[in-house]
Amino acid sequence: MKNKIDINCDLGEGMTHDAEIMPFISSANIACGFHAGDVGTIKATIDLCLQHDVHIGAHPSFDDRANFGRTEIKLSDEELYDMVTFQIQLLDHAAKKAGASLHHVKPHGALYNMAAGNRQMAFIISTAIHDYNDELILYGLANSLLIEEGLLAGLKVYRETFADRTYQDSGQLTSRSQKYALLENEEKVSKQVIQILKGSINSVHGKEIHLEADTICIHGDGHHALSFAKCIYTTLEENGIQLMKPSIR
Repeated sequence: MKNKIDINCDLGEGMTHDAEIMPFISSANIACGFHAGDVGTIKATIDLCLQHDVHIGAHPSFDDRANFGRTEIKLSDEELYDMVTFQIQLLDHAAKKAGASLHHVKPHGALYNMAAGNRQMAFIISTAIHDYNDELILYGLANSLLIEEGLLAGLKVYRETFADRTYQDSGQLTSRSQKYALLENEEKVSKQVIQILKGSINSVHGKEIHLEADTICIHGDGHHALSFAKCIYTTLEENGIQLMKPSIR
């Protein structure tokens, strides 16, 4: 079992519990205004990250506030490149203004899911990140094309798994439109986290899927976000697992 793990959470999305979640995570993926958030929430979330020694990440999305960035949109390669670059730049400038630095980039919603299975999109996103700053870490779904293309682009990658989502036999996340896409029980979440730390996960059909995880995600917009964050933190403590929280200043 791993003895250290990164716990990331999507924040700055207009929820009320961001400050309460901060003590239980090590990385924050901050909405860049395209699916949620604005200049004020970006600044406030960065300030919270600095208070709690949490890594600052950009969470770029399709320009789709009406659907919270969860609707697939077809863009040209140039449009996709520019969209991702703009949002990274926005977060980077805000972080620098606060005296901090940008640590990682994690695509949001439909952009994340499409890039996991579409090699050209994964290539464009990875290229945009590398061209902007090749020291930024790319967060992507473990065993996905986004991770493959990130590595090919020369980026450091964090292979991401989910504490509160179910998986298909293919290793892809169950679509949110499906009945059993989300875990709603702390005991199940804790059990899934332990299995992830041991290097695998069970699909909704009971198939064991091998995966290597560098980071585990908690969804900040979920009904159980805060209770799950506390549950996972307690699970890690009970098993002697440390959060990856080096200084970010």
